[in-house]
Amino acid sequence: MTDIKLYNTKTRKKEAFAPIDPDNVRMYVCGPTVYDRAHIGNARPVVVFDTLFRLLRHVYGPDHVTYVRNFTDVDDKINARATESGRSISEITAETTQWYLDDMGALRALEPTHMPRATEYIPQMVAMIEDLIAKGHAYEAEGHVLFAVDSWREHYGALSGRSVDDMLAGARVEVAPYKRNPMDFVLWKPSSDDLPGWESPWGRGRPGWHIECSAMAYDLLGESFDIHGGGNDLMFPHHENEIAQSCCAHGDETFAKVWMHNEMLQVEGKKMSKSLGNFFTVRDLLDQGIPGEVIRFVFLSTHYRKPMDWTAEKAREAISALREWVQVADESESGEIDKVIFDAVADDLNTSLAISRLFELFKKGNHSTLTASARFLGFDLVSLRQSAWTKPFEKRELIEILDFQPTVGVVGWGRHSDDLVSKIMVVVRNWLTFRWEKNWDAADALKSDAKSIGIELQAYRSENGTSGGTAVLGADFDPSQLEALK
Repeated sequence: MTDIKLYNTKTRKKEAFAPIDPDNVRMYVCGPTVYDRAHIGNARPVVVFDTLFRLLRHVYGPDHVTYVRNFTDVDDKINARATESGRSISEITAETTQWYLDDMGALRALEPTHMPRATEYIPQMVAMIEDLIAKGHAYEAEGHVLFAVDSWREHYGALSGRSVDDMLAGARVEVAPYKRNPMDFVLWKPSSDDLPGWESPWGRGRPGWHIECSAMAYDLLGESFDIHGGGNDLMFPHHENEIAQSCCAHGDETFAKVWMHNEMLQVEGKKMSKSLGNFFTVRDLLDQGIPGEVIRFVFLSTHYRKPMDWTAEKAREAISALREWVQVADESESGEIDKVIFDAVADDLNTSLAISRLFELFKKGNHSTLTASARFLGFDLVSLRQSAWTKPFEKRELIEILDFQPTVGVVGWGRHSDDLVSKIMVVVRNWLTFRWEKNWDAADALKSDAKSIGIELQAYRSENGTSGGTAVLGADFDPSQLEALK
């Protein structure tokens, strides 16, 4: 059996992976809250753990690996989006769930074995909460049920390396008066008539965020399983709270043997932010004509435990490499995975080394191994060669699109929703694109139309050579007319 080594966040070291049951290797990864398009930061853990899923399937067999990734479809963000848009919650979650599946599929991510939705597991959550109350680990207060951190005080904080005392000393949040301890977290909360709710022993309400993953993991994977993954922003409090409530409910201090967390993503060296104009979704890139394989290539070029910087230069490198590789892809299925690449992935998902090795295989003319190894990493070169992206675009080449990466900003956006700001940014990008293409008539027409609804479009070029544009929202800005801008 191949030796797999994985870095365990809980022990802070790389360990040899030994599954609880080799006939059923089990992994749980926290999935999205479905209220909008997934941005590229959301996509990084999908690609990371898809790579691990592929490795485990190869080593233990596809029928011996169970991968669970959930959908959070009951959440205050979803409720707010429904109120803001006037659409039903079910309509929003159904639409955005399908968006997510489509976009992640474009990144060549395999679908997990199970993709449970939180709303399908409310009875299991209620049962688990009742069990925690019965065992003295939770209590009811003013229609809420809260986990009692003091009942798990000795262990709470072990994953994130924090102590309860340190967390209390650093707390600056307003504490609900019904909490026994400021660190206690919500398992169940009441729902008003205009919010989603289910009947429970504590009245009509809905679950807190953390309980859903514990309930679904227990139902689908059992009390203990092999790997729990997600972004490192989930380490505390989400994963810490999962451990506490799961271990207390089942009397088992293991829950997940290995905890894995990927680092965050930046864009051109800066934190991704709508106010900086460097925020974009997976769909934004796909709609620009950038294939999912290119996004995947850029992600895998950086080790998952290091911060990843998305840059136009990295995307250009990915395009250049893939365009060369697809031309020599071997149509047969007989090629073997290169040992260097396989060992690199087995060594805590060292995909950056694996990508470097693909370049070497190409230079050596080892096309059969290149094809098989790329497929192992999620790049089907034969299929990619048959797609349209390798051919020139009607207006301009894909590389030219990537050469045009203006910075986009919106002044006066704070009082408007994220969705509306995103739409304004699209208008700015369209205007800058017209200018870049020297389509002055279209650029002037769009600028005039924008001004008529209270948006002043301004272009600039900084001293360091970067270019961009800004939308300045005037006092007379009329959001209702935004959809009419082309």
